Amino acid sequence: MSGWAAKRFWKTAEVVQTDAGYTVHLDGRAVKTPAKNPLLLPTRTLADLIAAEWDAQTGKINPETMPMTRYANSALEKVAPNRAAVIAELAGYGASDLLCYRAQSPAELAARQAAGWQPWLDWAARDLSAPLRVTAGIVHVDQPAGSKAALHQYVMQFDNFGLAGLHDLVAISGSLVLALAMANGLLSAEQGFSLSRIDEAYQAELWGVDDDAARLESAKSTALASALSFLNACK
Repeated sequence: MSGWAAKRFWKTAEVVQTDAGYTVHLDGRAVKTPAKNPLLLPTRTLADLIAAEWDAQTGKINPETMPMTRYANSALEKVAPNRAAVIAELAGYGASDLLCYRAQSPAELAARQAAGWQPWLDWAARDLSAPLRVTAGIVHVDQPAGSKAALHQYVMQFDNFGLAGLHDLVAISGSLVLALAMANGLLSAEQGFSLSRIDEAYQAELWGVDDDAARLESAKSTALASALSFLNACK
């Protein structure tokens, strides 16, 4: 059975525990990934969320309303067979982290960046053993080899499901440091997104925001919140 049937054909979605973890059954039939592999999940919490997504479908199935299912599929079919490459990609953000590139002017923007970002660079240096250098402008600054290695080792601690969630936290925020702070429960999704958008918020204050830009920012904020919810549900 494909996990992405065109229309709802089941009456009930329920969580089932197996020797290999948890899965979701639709009228007794196990949900599978798009490639028809078993949808095996690491926690009951995640399984409950995915069952709720399937149970909420009416008429035609809409994968866009099923972020937990999509992340689980990604963990199993994209992250698992490419784990080393995914870790390298995510850890690589530490070499060019958003928080390290500061505005020289106007002074108000530079002050906002310093106030919002420096505490999290201090946290990375202290708790992750990964001090990162800060520069003004966009010219690349080399980061200490030891810091890059420490971040790589830290990212390696995530399992495949955790990496699936962490991927979007990093990609949407542009910051491995903010993503790891969110993953550790030190920042909410709203706080992490706000910190990643200091530049955009400042520009919006000066020039206003058009409707298309506002919709895009809202979609990114929602996606980041879903990624963090997924990651937390996997713990």
